[in-house]
Amino acid sequence: MIHALGMMSGTSLDGVDAAMIETDGRRIAGFGRSAWRAYSGNESGLLHAALGQWPGGPDVADAAALSVAAHAALAEGFPEAELVGYHGQTLAHDPAGRGTHQAGDGAALARRLGRPVVWDFRSEDVRQGGEGAPLAPFFHWACAEWAMGQGHLPRAPVAFLNLGGVGNLTFVDPAADAPEAPGACIAFDTGPANAPLNDLMRARRGLARDEGGRLALQGNPDERVIARFLEHPHFARPVPKSLDRDAFPALAAEVVGLSDADAAATLTHAAAAAVAAGMAALDPVPGLVLVCGGGRHNAALMAALAARLAARVAPVEEAGLDGDMLEAQAFGWLAVRVLRGLPTSGPGTTGAPGPVCGGRISHPPRR
Repeated sequence: MIHALGMMSGTSLDGVDAAMIETDGRRIAGFGRSAWRAYSGNESGLLHAALGQWPGGPDVADAAALSVAAHAALAEGFPEAELVGYHGQTLAHDPAGRGTHQAGDGAALARRLGRPVVWDFRSEDVRQGGEGAPLAPFFHWACAEWAMGQGHLPRAPVAFLNLGGVGNLTFVDPAADAPEAPGACIAFDTGPANAPLNDLMRARRGLARDEGGRLALQGNPDERVIARFLEHPHFARPVPKSLDRDAFPALAAEVVGLSDADAAATLTHAAAAAVAAGMAALDPVPGLVLVCGGGRHNAALMAALAARLAARVAPVEEAGLDGDMLEAQAFGWLAVRVLRGLPTSGPGTTGAPGPVCGGRISHPPRR
């Protein structure tokens, strides 16, 4: 077993998560402590300025340097980590065109920490014809196996819904003996989740988010806007499929004339409607959806999901898991898989033609 530190800075651009996990890259032996480092307003602004840029873009070098520095500062508080999984900061994602771009140099991070770092998890999957996202699904399978072994879940199909900047859904079949087995995991990006709402709050009220969904709960969703949103070609594409953070610019434009509360409610319900559309692609439809990521703290979003889904919706804590740190834990677990040469994605999760072991390993210089 390896004590690995996973680190994640998602498309919500609010900060860095770090979490320890003990694993052999197959089974979860235990979870360790975790921490979060918030981005300051200036740091978040710098990352926002770099969104959509590819290597060589005018703001990329600054964003990459910030990512390494922020992750290093947090990782230094985890001396027990034998290995670090570093996702980097996604700035652009276009698997059918230019590829995928996560800013941040894992080799530089390895030099700063004096420990091996696994990074650049997505590029190999895209190179082999996959979407490069989502990458947490194989870990969701391991989490379901762990939770069922602990008696937290019945041994039945379950869905994990991560609500970060973008939403992604994983169907897990616990009858499979490995996450890469056919049918063990089916995963895809559902659509926008927190990103449009966060951007709205930032632009209109100078706030990072709609805390607890309080503003959305005061408004009424415009169902005509949501119906037009669901006509986007993404929803007709077969799974698996992935999205860029800013793939739905028309949605933001549609709420310009709405009050703050109605705009927030509309964007919140649009995220839930996207999940409902995605659930329709699953067969069988699981009876339980476990929600992780920052979106599960939004009471308006959780209520919208409960209203629009036939399945029961619950925070992932019901399964004994930490919904704030699940993605960080995932990249610690995936780092160990890369070290062991095990698949990190496959046909059911990214559409790659076969199992893919993505990620690069950077070792610190010998002292």
